[in-house]
Amino acid sequence: MDNLEILENLAKTKQDILAEISKVIVGQDKVINEFLIALFSSGHCLLEGVPGLAKTMLISTLAKVLNMKFNRIQFTPDLMPSDITGTDILADRDGKRYFEYIKGPVFANIILADEINRTPPKTQAALLQAMQEFQVTAGNKTFDLDLPFFVFATQNPIEQEGTYPLPEAQLDRFMFNIFIDYPSFEEEKKIVKLTTQKNNATINNILDATEIIKIQNAIREIPVSEHVIEFAVKLVRSTRPNFDEAPDFIKKFVNWGAGPRASQYLIIAAKTRAALDNRLSPSVDDVKQIAEIVLQHRVLVSFAAEAEGMRSKDVIQKLIKTL
Repeated sequence: MDNLEILENLAKTKQDILAEISKVIVGQDKVINEFLIALFSSGHCLLEGVPGLAKTMLISTLAKVLNMKFNRIQFTPDLMPSDITGTDILADRDGKRYFEYIKGPVFANIILADEINRTPPKTQAALLQAMQEFQVTAGNKTFDLDLPFFVFATQNPIEQEGTYPLPEAQLDRFMFNIFIDYPSFEEEKKIVKLTTQKNNATINNILDATEIIKIQNAIREIPVSEHVIEFAVKLVRSTRPNFDEAPDFIKKFVNWGAGPRASQYLIIAAKTRAALDNRLSPSVDDVKQIAEIVLQHRVLVSFAAEAEGMRSKDVIQKLIKTL
């Protein structure tokens, strides 16, 4: 199957995935669509939302549908880096002692890093190499992770007690920062009905690891118009308050803007969004639609913005309208 055929089938594949997930998950169509964009773009997601919104169930269900190994890591204040990546243990064979490396839970295709901001930065950083290089180094040995590899990290609202804000270097590794909101009244009614009775739904596999990698490679080959790339780069550069092209409100309300990785993510995510909608070339509108979740964790607002009740999300929305 060539790249064109893979892309032509992607819209139907998306509908099949949504149909399987809907057997156990009610609503959240927008969030699931954003998950799929990240997944087929080889990106990681940072999820924010209050407890009880089925974040864990959603991600584990997605792993079942895609036939990939899933591990959940509960981040706590006493979690150590070796609890994530693995550790050497002293083993004995035929009277000879030697160190044997026991792989940690990071060795899976989909990782749910639950409440990642509950643990100190030292432990948070244990995921950095895995997220960026798809490798884990232990002692003097480096181990490759199985591909595809995705990290879905959840964090409770940052103002809650006992949390450690993620360092900027860690935040920048996440392609999207997605906020999961409460369900609507009708959705909540359906959730209550579904979860308070026996559910015998069988989740079918739609894709496997090999097919996902083929889709990712095909999306990389999608051509992008020059004006779309120019818009994405201009948008990202306009978030930097020390740049001449930045609007006055950015210089007032932003302390730190997004780096070049944001421009890269905007384009690859726009390609994937177009492909999932059965279009073979992304538009400026694709960039606009995913700009908020790509940029909001990369734009650090100033005290002046906070004093006026403006969040990075609000600043980005205003910037898109300005451009």
